[in-house]
Amino acid sequence: MIFAAGLGTRLRPLTERCPKALVPVAGRPMLERVIRRLIQAGFDELVVNIHHRGEQIVEYLESHPFPGTTLHISDERDMLLDTGGGIRKARRWLEGDEPFLIHNVDILCDIDLRDFYRRHLNSGAEASLLVGQRATSRYLLFDQGNRLCGWTNTATGETLPPGTDPAAFRPMAFGGIHVFSPSLFRRMEAGGWQGRFSIIPFYLSVCGEACIRGEEARGTYWFDIGKIDTLHQAEAHLARKGGAGAP
Repeated sequence: MIFAAGLGTRLRPLTERCPKALVPVAGRPMLERVIRRLIQAGFDELVVNIHHRGEQIVEYLESHPFPGTTLHISDERDMLLDTGGGIRKARRWLEGDEPFLIHNVDILCDIDLRDFYRRHLNSGAEASLLVGQRATSRYLLFDQGNRLCGWTNTATGETLPPGTDPAAFRPMAFGGIHVFSPSLFRRMEAGGWQGRFSIIPFYLSVCGEACIRGEEARGTYWFDIGKIDTLHQAEAHLARKGGAGAP
C-alpha cells in the first residue's frame, strides 16, 4: 500500500494545485518512483490511497499504466483517515494469507524492499518497521531484541506508555516503510480503532502482546522528500549519482 493521501502542507506552494504524490523528484513524480521500486521488489498488486487533489492521481494512474501490476484506489476524498484509518479502509484489498508492505509516497531510499519483506516473514513478528538513527524529536523505543516497547518526544518529555523510561531502551526514528500482518486487523477490531487514527499509536497499544519489531535501514540513503529542503537534497543526491532517471 502506498500512502498518497497527504495534504502536503510542508511542500507548499508546490502542493497548492498538485497532490504531493505527483510532485516531481528529478523529473519523475514521487508516486511513480515508489511504484517502480515496489515493482522491482516483486510486488504486483498495489493500493494507493487518495485525498488532496485525488482526481489528479486517478488521472495520472489511468494515463500511465504499469503493465503486469494491479492497482486499486482507496478513496479518502470525503475524509482523510490518517495512516491507521487508511490501512483499515483498504482492508478489503489487503487482508489475506500474506503480510503486505506499506510505503509512504514521500520517502526516497535505496533499501532492498524484497529483503526487508523477507526478513519480516522470517521474524515471526506481526509487524516490522523500518527505523534508523537519524535526529528527530520523536523516537520509537526498542528493547535489545528490537521489539517495540514505547515512544518518546524528547522536546516535550512525553512518553507512551506513560511512565516509560526512555533511557532503558534504544531510541530509533521511524522510516515511513513497514510490513503489516493481516492478523493485526483483528487487534484493530478488538481495540475499537475506527475512523481517523495514526498507525503508530495503534502499534504502541498492541506491542505488549504482539511482536512489533524494528528493522534498521540497510541502504545508503534515505530522504523524507515531503519537505522543500530535503526534496532539493534528494534531487542533488540523485544528480551526483547520475541516477535521476532511476526509481
